[in-house]
Amino acid sequence: METPVLPENLPLGIRLDEGHLKERKIFLWGQVDDASAKHVIDRLLYLSSEDPKKDITLVINSPGGANTSGMAILDTMKAVPNDIRTVCMGLAASFGALLLLSGTKGKRSAMAHSQIMLHQPHVPGRMEAKATDLGIFATMVEREKKEINRIISEQTGQPLEKVEIDTDRDFWLSADEAVEYGILDFVFKSWVPAEKETN
Repeated sequence: METPVLPENLPLGIRLDEGHLKERKIFLWGQVDDASAKHVIDRLLYLSSEDPKKDITLVINSPGGANTSGMAILDTMKAVPNDIRTVCMGLAASFGALLLLSGTKGKRSAMAHSQIMLHQPHVPGRMEAKATDLGIFATMVEREKKEINRIISEQTGQPLEKVEIDTDRDFWLSADEAVEYGILDFVFKSWVPAEKETN
């Protein structure tokens, strides 16, 4: 399947998006929500159908967002047969960090001054509900917390007990610290096409 060729008179932004898609790059920029999840998932599925063997690069600059939207992206990353290269440019926090570390091991990176932050699932500020519903919600959040910690432990190689302690509060790391922790595999030095990169 060939990537469609767009007319030259289209706005620069559209032509840039087309160029990135040809290079098999997807950008998650900003909040993780239904709209950004659809943007990423559409492109993951398209690029995978175009070539199920070539790597796909997911570039992340995100403070996180909705866990349901993030899980939809993560599940798609795991469902496609392609290796997923993840690159942090700027910030990968909360679910943005979870997507970053969920890339294919050996192919997760960040630019030198990136910031990475892990924490337990966010609970909305003030909630008004029946006591029974609050109990159900608390059970759901606890289940999400355990699953997120399991993913972090599995992807980083850190003991689950350590992950539970580290994510109890906002846990900030530099790019180099994220490599030491196992979130990343290397600090990104140059933008080399995926098929030529040796890391």
